[in-house]
Amino acid sequence: MALKNVASNLKVSLTPQPVTGPKKVTAPKRVIGPKRIAASIKMVLSNKAETLLKEIEELKLKPYDDQTGKKITSWVAGATIGYGILIAKSDWGKYKNGITAAKAESVFKSTLAPFVAKVNETLTVEVSQQQFDALVILAYNIGKEGFANSSVAKMVNDPHAKTPYSSLEKAWKAWNKSQGKVMRGLHNRRSSEWDIYTKGVYKRW
Repeated sequence: MALKNVASNLKVSLTPQPVTGPKKVTAPKRVIGPKRIAASIKMVLSNKAETLLKEIEELKLKPYDDQTGKKITSWVAGATIGYGILIAKSDWGKYKNGITAAKAESVFKSTLAPFVAKVNETLTVEVSQQQFDALVILAYNIGKEGFANSSVAKMVNDPHAKTPYSSLEKAWKAWNKSQGKVMRGLHNRRSSEWDIYTKGVYKRW
């Protein structure tokens, strides 16, 4: 009797059971917001924008003070060389005797890249090539973080964003001061950038 029960039990346990696969799980639809769209499109600075930026910055092979435009023989806070490259105090030894045009070009390329990356990173909407170019040229002048935290960036991403300015143009052209003083050169530069952004006109003043 016991053996019969054992056999019966074995028969039950050895009976193949229907195989069912894992329950089909419907994946949530991937929501692609403006940030994901912008992040997926890495833009580059156009050749004509790069050429204009170099014209604006003007090649200087000897160190100079960015505030006065005068050549310098010792480091100051506005020490600059090449295509508008600020010289850190720790790097003064590298540049105090000047650089070659080839070196200036190399330093410009390596310095420009993070600005292009920062504009790409900051934007949450798609922009045209001319708009991107203008934004990079602006960022190159006001700094990566200055751009990322600016009313300009906020209003490009959201035209209805609350800022101290009534329009993007006013927010853009507010960057016209150096050490608290309105500078004609900065005023002209902002106007040039705005013409690129709105009209696609790449022209130095």
